[in-house]
Amino acid sequence: MAEVPIEQLTPRLWPRGDDEHTYALLDGARDPAVHAWITSSGLASRCLYIGELDPALARVAPYLVRLPRTAPASRALLERAWGEAWGVFFRSTATMEALHRHFRRLLRVQDERGVRMLFRFYDPRVLRVYLPTCFAGELEQVFGPVEFFAVESEDGAGILEFRNQRGALVHDELRSTKRLNWLGDYLRKSREEDAGKS
Repeated sequence: MAEVPIEQLTPRLWPRGDDEHTYALLDGARDPAVHAWITSSGLASRCLYIGELDPALARVAPYLVRLPRTAPASRALLERAWGEAWGVFFRSTATMEALHRHFRRLLRVQDERGVRMLFRFYDPRVLRVYLPTCFAGELEQVFGPVEFFAVESEDGAGILEFRNQRGALVHDELRSTKRLNWLGDYLRKSREEDAGKS
């Protein structure tokens, strides 16, 4: 399992100490622990499916979750979910209700034959591949009120950040530096030990 890049994630998800505008879209179908975590976290959440759900469907549904910076559960989620494809993280100044409406519109897509199907855009493995294929209009539709999406890299050790800037996708990747620091310490210690032997 990849090391979670908490030191890089925290200032990106909560810049300026902002506490109100950070969210996650979590995929209950990815792991049975997702739904259990949401229900026990104490964080504000909304299922993207509406109506009275069968408990089995509720356990595998996608959820919108607000992540206050000061809530211990927010950091616990990053440590638990990052690298496990539990979902995607994002920032938006829109209300939770507006975000719920926006993301519900993305749940179903139509293929070239007109067949409607579920679109699991909230899976980081899907979103990081899909966004670079979008035209300007599609980007507007997917991002809507979202400032940026932050998703795990394929190996889980990096952060992929996607923004829509006037119909063009801007993509940044941050890699964890923790491993390199560890390697530097190891090499330095090895050199000192070698110097002591000569």
